[in-house]
Amino acid sequence: MPGIPTPRRLLASVNHRRTRTVEDSRMPLTEHLRELRNRIGIALVGFAAAAVVCFIFEPHIFNWLKAPYCDLPASKRFSPDGTASTNCTLYFFGILDAFTIRLKISMIAAAVVSSPIWLYQLWSFITPGLHRHERRWSLTFVGISLVLFATGAVFAYLTLSTGLSLLLGFGGHGLVSVLDGNRYLSYVQAMLLIFGLSFEVPLLVAMLNLAGVVTTARLRSWRRAEIFLVFVFAAVVTPSQDPFTMLALGLPMCVLYEVALIVGWLNDRRRSRRGDSSPYADLSDDEASPLDFDDDLRPRVGEPGLAGAGSTGASASDSSSVGAGAGPVAQGGGDPSHGDIT
Repeated sequence: MPGIPTPRRLLASVNHRRTRTVEDSRMPLTEHLRELRNRIGIALVGFAAAAVVCFIFEPHIFNWLKAPYCDLPASKRFSPDGTASTNCTLYFFGILDAFTIRLKISMIAAAVVSSPIWLYQLWSFITPGLHRHERRWSLTFVGISLVLFATGAVFAYLTLSTGLSLLLGFGGHGLVSVLDGNRYLSYVQAMLLIFGLSFEVPLLVAMLNLAGVVTTARLRSWRRAEIFLVFVFAAVVTPSQDPFTMLALGLPMCVLYEVALIVGWLNDRRRSRRGDSSPYADLSDDEASPLDFDDDLRPRVGEPGLAGAGSTGASASDSSSVGAGAGPVAQGGGDPSHGDIT
């Protein structure tokens, strides 16, 4: 019966999807825009549903974000009733700050919780234009990038308490911190985001090596400068800019950079075994490649085919010119004055 999903029809549908090519995914611009609109709508619906759920569970998420501050000694936290040892309180100083803090926490948590939905929609919109090997490589890099970002965020969360203790400890006995909840959340958000994105830099280095842009030998020759630039980058981008946070970001980036060098070394070794079929493989990076002329069409001195053709053409042109000059002689009845060509 038509319309009933029988096993044979399901198997045929799966096989059709497996053999789908880039040419099959071509469609007009209006169809692409319509698909993009639908996928953005699905992603927004998933984000809104996750935001509602996260707004309900916001107190638990807020306590989790506040835990690094609560782990500090009671002498570094302010409490108006003198119960800092048992209570951990953040303060707000605006009328709308309490609502905006809850809304900000809910939105950030919703973006993380709904990430499988909007990542799938983004992936489904991009992959029809990719070949099978491109999908495989892109899926691998996306998975590794997500793992590295999550690792960086977890590492930042684990170092928050030590960094806060170091920074707030400069107050001594005469100063105590009264932290604004909005600023504290902005600080935590910046730390998680910066650490997560910074852990992606070694993946970028490995991608450049796999693409053939830079070799491992060249990266090793730049090692000292790159380590120096890593610590300069860590000192500039961290919101607190203290030595502990700089080391906490710079040292893992150096370790991940060495891992990227190992991956690049394995890739260069694999390429050397396979051999480079490029005609410019023997050229150095500073040497200009020759112009790509077709050597079969170049005139060569002493070559029979091209030289004979050239002489034959010249003889034909000479004979035609002589014939044209001899015409008047024939027409003039053999008068030598008419046939004199100077």
